[in-house]
Amino acid sequence: MAATFRRRLRRGAATTAVVALVLAALTASQAPAATGSAAAKDQEPTPPPADTPIDGGSTYFTDRPPFKSPAPPNGSHETGHGPALGTGPAEAGIPATVLAAYKKAESRIGASDPGCRLPWQLLAGIGKVESGQARGGAVDAEGTTLQPILGPQLNGHGFARITDTDHGRYDGDLTHDRAVGPMQFIPSTWSEGGPDGSGWGADGNGDGKKDPNNVFDAALAAGRYLCANGRDLSDRRDLNRAILGYNNSEEYLRTVLSWFEFYRHGTHEVPDGKGVLPVHRRGGGAAGDDNHAPTGRGTSHGRGSGKSPKPGGSGTPGKGKPNEPGTPGGSDGTGPTPGGGTGKPTDKPTPTPTPTPKPPTKPAPLTALQRVGDKDLSATAGTEFATSPQVRAEDSAGKPVAGAPVRFTLPASTDARFPDDATTVTVTTDKDGLATAPTLRAGDKAGAFAIRATAVGRTVPAVDFGATVKAKPAPKADKLVRTSDKELTATAGQAFAEDAVEVKATYQDKIAAGVPVTATMVTDDPKNPVENDKGPYFKDPEATGDDKDKPVRTLTGLTTDADGLLKLPKIYTDAHAGTFLLRLTTADGTVLTIKLKVAAPAGS
Repeated sequence: MAATFRRRLRRGAATTAVVALVLAALTASQAPAATGSAAAKDQEPTPPPADTPIDGGSTYFTDRPPFKSPAPPNGSHETGHGPALGTGPAEAGIPATVLAAYKKAESRIGASDPGCRLPWQLLAGIGKVESGQARGGAVDAEGTTLQPILGPQLNGHGFARITDTDHGRYDGDLTHDRAVGPMQFIPSTWSEGGPDGSGWGADGNGDGKKDPNNVFDAALAAGRYLCANGRDLSDRRDLNRAILGYNNSEEYLRTVLSWFEFYRHGTHEVPDGKGVLPVHRRGGGAAGDDNHAPTGRGTSHGRGSGKSPKPGGSGTPGKGKPNEPGTPGGSDGTGPTPGGGTGKPTDKPTPTPTPTPKPPTKPAPLTALQRVGDKDLSATAGTEFATSPQVRAEDSAGKPVAGAPVRFTLPASTDARFPDDATTVTVTTDKDGLATAPTLRAGDKAGAFAIRATAVGRTVPAVDFGATVKAKPAPKADKLVRTSDKELTATAGQAFAEDAVEVKATYQDKIAAGVPVTATMVTDDPKNPVENDKGPYFKDPEATGDDKDKPVRTLTGLTTDADGLLKLPKIYTDAHAGTFLLRLTTADGTVLTIKLKVAAPAGS
């Protein structure tokens, strides 16, 4: 393997450009054909105007949950936090893989941004409104939708106008963008519109890809958006802001909140593909009447007009049967689902209550942040810091303030990261007023930097923590040996054979990989070997012009490979004949001296 050279030749902080996270209405079961002229392909993308709703003004499902939140049917696993209220309809069921995606997103964000307090039921509420839980769970084992879920074309007709930004990569449309996937991201938002300029796209299932059509990826990305800007979703104001960020509509807010509260009071798993599909969409008809509506398995609701159906089953008068999905509940106390009825013209559907917002939480009387611990933080490159930054929030009397959000921020100069590769996390102070950042991991870059703690929404002095990343100790070698005993010879003015010198490094008789080695052509003075000024030499592989043939008699930055081997680059000779010495040394003092014999040219 060729020697590795250390080049003596980082990336600036990307300007944060938060592009709206778009979760558009539910969509066609087939990806649109790639259409458009060559001119359309070369057309500059048109970003949405600053006041464009996150979903581009697109449609969403307006079905509301039953009046009473049900318990799961017999044999199902209870996943809610509220009491069981009876045997419920299928509306309470969430497809298993989709439910797993929501819970996994909650867990990961809980570790990286505990101050956000993201509940998975909020993701479920949005997923229900946006895509009917990925078309009733029509996903494969990895969580990818079996067919694309695409929103209407954002061509400016009733929606925002966003010309193609992804060359059809995600939405298959070469003229305009469409919202994509179970959580309905537009391509530009997925790939570019995130808080660090790289996009909200996330890898939620650990397969190394960020796919908006995968419910694990989309749920994690949606969760991160909801938690952006230091939001605490246990605060009703932050919760409302987050939801309105998807669609700036009070009706949308109420619809999502109704499903959020419904799922909080009890849910259960159903098999993938067996979830109940919503029927009514804002600005559209029933599921079967619109090109952008879903298809797939699930309880049938028939066809409708976009208005609430008349009593009588799934949109057809006189056809409903008690105690089936899409019908009112029976004697067990369950309420009706959308489209339900008894078949009697006088029946009226029970209205779905709108959750009453809680009064806004009064700001904590925070007047100061105090650093906890006076020692700076340190870690070796690639390892975790043993101590996390911690501050104490205090009021004017010096008493602890609980429930105050504190943001910890890393500078662009370091590659250290919080969990999930985050550079900013928000943590809420506990009952003792303490906010502790999650575990910080050092990157590969050694050096000092500062971690800043600031009070979110409060004008108080920030607190800085000094942190240092120490370079990894260099691997050691206690022995260097040649891998061949062949004599090394060359004729003056010519070069030695390519890769003529190969050595192996070991430490305590085990392979020593990554050992730094310096190679020097030295004089034969045994008491004071110094760099020779004649005889064999190397060439600088990075030199250009007149310097590319200039003799170099010391090479640094060489390292052994994974097998402990090091092949030196080509060795050249000048006009001098004789025996010369090549000395290889490691940082910890191991030395190997190799003889190089240079013969005079024939006839000289």
